[in-house]
Parts: sequence; structure tokens; C-alpha cells
Amino acid sequence: MATYVLVHGAWHNGRCWERVVPLLASAGHRVVAPSLTGYGDRAHLLGPEVGLETHADDIVELITENDLTDVILVGHSYAGLVISSAANRVPERIAHLVYLDAMVPEDGESAVDVQPVTQALIDRAARSGTGWRIPPMPELPPPLGLFGVTDPADVAWLRAMLSDQPVLCLQQPVRLDNPATRAIPRTHIHCVADVPEGITRRPVPATQPNGSPAQVWELPTGHDCMITMPAELTELLLKLG
Repeated sequence: MATYVLVHGAWHNGRCWERVVPLLASAGHRVVAPSLTGYGDRAHLLGPEVGLETHADDIVELITENDLTDVILVGHSYAGLVISSAANRVPERIAHLVYLDAMVPEDGESAVDVQPVTQALIDRAARSGTGWRIPPMPELPPPLGLFGVTDPADVAWLRAMLSDQPVLCLQQPVRLDNPATRAIPRTHIHCVADVPEGITRRPVPATQPNGSPAQVWELPTGHDCMITMPAELTELLLKLG
């Protein structure tokens, strides 16, 4: 039995994994899909002080308080930063890092460094009434849809779970100063259908930080693959368990 911790990206909450959790669980694995501070059942905690460090704290506390070990830690999108920060603090508890169509930072980088287009979101928030809230991305015409989701029923379900993102999440840098973190195996899963203008993906180096060859898998779908291709995503994740 493996333990999967599934971490949602910006604007989303833990409910976005609802189609993946039962599939992993039915294969005999333990699965945890929390909502980060400010989202879902923790939406009341949203505030300007919520940042990347807050969300890394969420995952570290979840892992340590539940004494989870050999964790397969999956981060979607922005949560690539979150899982990197969390793994840096408890590398001995992490068996594998999975970057699911995710930002993959180097030490000292913020979301803006990894995905420069996010600076425009920060600038827009600065001109708004609060100065710190970034509303969810708008739905785009097909085939882009809402985070790659185009089915009308799925779009409505997804839109109902989205919350604003605090600016600080995109500004705080990731710390990767623990040498033990480099030993953790990594897998990258890329969603390779149509990508909105301005979104870029860094090439994955041929060699992982631990010296092993890079492991990169692809799914022919949009960004929110846990909604659009849950069975196919689960099949990939099960290869790691």
C-alpha cells in the first residue's frame, strides 16, 4: 500500500481530485487530498497573509501529524512550488515527487520566476480594490475552456469550487536548501493539449537531481487532467505505488 497526497493548484480546492481518489483507493492505497488554507472548507481563512509558506506548512503538518511516510506527493500547477517546499522540510517522509502539469522551481525562485505571466496577475490585483486577491482565470473558448475543462457540466462544477488566490502565494520564494531533497525521485506529467497564450513550460533536464534519467509522461488533455482524464491519470500514478 502506498500513500498518495494530492495537492491542488491555485484557485482550486481538494474536491478537484474527487474522480481520482476513489480509483487510487480501490487499488488498495491510502489517499489524502486536502484543501489548502483559503480554499474549500478552509475558505474562511483566506487573507493577504496566506502565501506559499502557509501552504507548505499545511502539507508538512498533514504529513507529520498523521505520521505519513513513503509519501507519493503530487502537486498540480502552482502546487509544484508547494510540494517542493514541503519536501525540503521533510525529505525523509517523501518517496516520490510528482509534478502534474506543474511549476518546477529552483532554489530561491517564486511563481513569477517559473511562470513570468503570473506577474500580470499580481499587477491586476494591485489595481483592484483589495490589492491582494487574484480572481480565477476566465473561461476561454473551446478547446481551452476553464483550465482545460470544456464539458458544460464539468465547467459548472469546477467554477463552483474556485476561490481567489492571494498574491503572496506567487511572490514568496521556494527554499530548496536541504541536500536530502535532491535524492527524492521525480516524475513529470505534462498535459499536452492546447495551452493558453503566455503559458510556458520549462524543458525537463535529462537528468533528475538524484542522477537518474528524467521521467516525463504526457496526457493528451487540458490542464485540469484530474477532471478530464481521471482514469488515465490514475493509471500513471499507480505505476509509482
